[in-house]
Amino acid sequence: MKRVIIGSIVTLAMGVSLNAAVYATVNGVEITDKDVASLMRAMPGAKYETLQPAQQKRVIDQAIERKLLAKEAFKSGIEKDAEYKKTLESIKGDLALEIWMKRVFEKVEVSEADAKAYFTKNKDKFVKPATVKARHIVVKDEAAAKAIIKELSGLKGEALTTKFIELAKTKSTGPSGKNGGDLGWFNKKQMVGAFSEAAFGQGKGEVTKTPVKTQFGYHVILTEDKKGGEKVEFADAKVQIENGLKMEKFRDDVAKRAKDLRKKAKIVMK
Repeated sequence: MKRVIIGSIVTLAMGVSLNAAVYATVNGVEITDKDVASLMRAMPGAKYETLQPAQQKRVIDQAIERKLLAKEAFKSGIEKDAEYKKTLESIKGDLALEIWMKRVFEKVEVSEADAKAYFTKNKDKFVKPATVKARHIVVKDEAAAKAIIKELSGLKGEALTTKFIELAKTKSTGPSGKNGGDLGWFNKKQMVGAFSEAAFGQGKGEVTKTPVKTQFGYHVILTEDKKGGEKVEFADAKVQIENGLKMEKFRDDVAKRAKDLRKKAKIVMK
């Protein structure tokens, strides 16, 4: 029972976090995020938002086809089929539980005072990670990287950036080379260890003094800008806190109800 409840909570949490986005309509019927979520379950670890546009289109196309085929199935009179009726009967319990739990969740309330108290007690958790904005040039051998560092030595400010971009476009073997080695903003966890240590370990406007070796080759890194670990204000964290506390209250409520029901039930283990 506990596993069923936990699974339902996860399903519910996913459901309430969605905003009923509509991706398409087919014969007037909407293709929503619920249809997409159903298909994405067949792709463990993948998220629709992170798929390439062509992949997203394939998912939507599949959802459209499912709607059309489902309508075709009903037109065939499948509701009268014995197997259909038996299967439908078997899922009624799960369906009732899911809808009931959704109703319970909707009634859970979290006051602003509770949210503020949680924020005050856990301020250390609400800090944006430090980030840097950097460019890099990656080459296959250390000697080539050292030669690039030598070309950049003595340059500062705009002159350094201009020269770095030029060398990245002509010498970098990485995909970012065509963009002047631009990597944008990133935190420490988004890059391999050695690369992050070098990028975060130097000051704004500095270039690595020695090549940084990773599995991708030898890097020369220009740290263009840095942002410290900024604190998040309550107003920005309010919704996140309220949702978290609401889910916690809901989970505790359902667990208590399940425990009370078990005490009253006659259970025979086989």
